[in-house]
Amino acid sequence: MVVSKILHTFAPSKIRKKNTMSQKFKKIQNKNDESTAYGKWFATAVYDQHFIETEELANFIQTQASVKKSDIKAVLDELGSAMKHFFELGQKVKLDGIGIFKVGFSSIGTTEKEDCGAQTITTRRVLFQPETERVVVGQKVNKQGKISQKYVVAKSLVKDVTFEETYDTSLLPESDSGDTSGGGNG
Repeated sequence: MVVSKILHTFAPSKIRKKNTMSQKFKKIQNKNDESTAYGKWFATAVYDQHFIETEELANFIQTQASVKKSDIKAVLDELGSAMKHFFELGQKVKLDGIGIFKVGFSSIGTTEKEDCGAQTITTRRVLFQPETERVVVGQKVNKQGKISQKYVVAKSLVKDVTFEETYDTSLLPESDSGDTSGGGNG
């Protein structure tokens, strides 16, 4: 019963923002002369080096809910094991207000169908698809009086995130390759 209470209480719509913060970014110029975007400037997300771990997440949730931190931490600690269990069964895991998690993998190509199997799988990863919702951004009425709506699909977790340029030199762009030449990613 505690688990369902925690998960219900943690729904994003229930979280009250104490103060409005924003995702920081820096302006980075693309310096790759082989790129079609060479010389263009891009806003690139930057992050501090602090990860929000289970303990801090449990502390925050406790301030937003009527559940004790120890109960929240117990549920969060078990979440990984529970997800792994369902992944091993070939299931997707959907967390309301967050999104869908599933297993993805790469495999080596074979010329013969019989040679393709579990032994050709090379990498495994968890794929994440954020929850989305349709947001109406306008409407128009045609000659027959029929109303059509214009909408966008917004990712629920980030639809209200604001952005702010930063000059803090301790915040660095995150890059898989170490390249910070810009390009619109991030």
